[in-house]
Amino acid sequence: MEKSTCNDGELSEFLGSGIYRFKNSNAVFIDPVRLLNRSHTRFRVSPSAYYSRFFESKSKHTGSQELEVSSDSKKRKRKQKKPHKLNERERVAEQRHQKVKPVLLKAHDALLGATDLLSAMKKLRSSFQSSTTEPGVGQSFVELGRVWQAPMYEITLNYQQSCVIDQCSEQRVLPLFNSLVANETNDDVEAEVLNRKFILPRGGCFYMSELGQIHNLIPAESDCGFNLIVIDPPWENGSAHQKSMYPTLPNRYFLSLPIKQLTHTDGALVALWITNREKLHNFVEKELFPIWGVKYVATFYWLKVKADGSLISALDLFHHRPYECLLLGYCSREVSNLENQSAPRPVKDNQIVISIPGDYSRKPPVGGILSVTISTSNQKFLFLFFFSTFFIILYYILTHANIPKHFRLIIYNSLSETCHSWLVFMVWYFFSHLNLISFK
Repeated sequence: MEKSTCNDGELSEFLGSGIYRFKNSNAVFIDPVRLLNRSHTRFRVSPSAYYSRFFESKSKHTGSQELEVSSDSKKRKRKQKKPHKLNERERVAEQRHQKVKPVLLKAHDALLGATDLLSAMKKLRSSFQSSTTEPGVGQSFVELGRVWQAPMYEITLNYQQSCVIDQCSEQRVLPLFNSLVANETNDDVEAEVLNRKFILPRGGCFYMSELGQIHNLIPAESDCGFNLIVIDPPWENGSAHQKSMYPTLPNRYFLSLPIKQLTHTDGALVALWITNREKLHNFVEKELFPIWGVKYVATFYWLKVKADGSLISALDLFHHRPYECLLLGYCSREVSNLENQSAPRPVKDNQIVISIPGDYSRKPPVGGILSVTISTSNQKFLFLFFFSTFFIILYYILTHANIPKHFRLIIYNSLSETCHSWLVFMVWYFFSHLNLISFK
């Protein structure tokens, strides 16, 4: 482990921005709550709601040593299991893990060496106080979209007087489903659906529909395509299925996504969240990316830690690695340019983003990290999140505008849905207020 350090400058910057950059390292630590709250004043993210699975160190609890002793004595009575013999696919996965392990350990050592940051991490969940009360759970959008009355549901956008566009009224009513709902103002807009309030950030919009309707997002002109496409699919996952956390989809469903048609004329950076299963890596590398027309360029890693800085699980724990992968590739609009295309800006491989996890399957905000690879100033980002992680879609929209705690609670009930055909699309335009993260 690196020598302990105390850098008041970095800590001060972190407390203001939510980003802590380690010296001479390819890693950063982020606090998503602070990161999402930057440059916003009307609404705030509640840390206690975001860190709903906040990891505490067992050693801090009273009587923890006695419990550990008791647990150890019980373990000794059990029969020792024979070492599991890895099959061919598992051996390849282990080789992949061993290759990146030194990079992850170095990043973790950098975290453990930053004693000032470690002290601040313990207080992240209580950094801000929320005065919002906790309401009852509302009906999920996925559930509403499955009924025959779905075309009748509407969303009302309530504008402030200073934000009224084109001298329209201070209120706009739009279809909730199969319709592009957009906030074209430079201020947050409060929306209402079935007496529930929501927040749509400035310049943000979303499209909520069935999977087959994704072609409605394909722009008529490629110049109106997207520079960055981030995809978080509900991959086949036995753990998620057993825990009934969210339904998954067969991998073949994603082959038909029209990624190339959604790409900007100058190409797009495609970022795909993926689990550590070797079968899935093989599928993406040999089938999915080639069919999408995506050329692989780099892998980022999300390293998950507890509040005390320790990993959420042993690094070598085969089926529960404490990290996830974000595969990056470039997609050219023209097939003929795919082999010769080059990155607008170089993307360094093996970059590490460290954070304390939020709710189950909730990914950290990486739009700012990826945006620095886009050279054009007129950036258009597309985030594709399937309904099975429906709360993430709205979370990415709304917490960037500092969604209050009571709104997020309305979203969580959609996790129990079982319909496999719903997909939510969120289109996000990034303006000058975007919080950029760069590795130095």
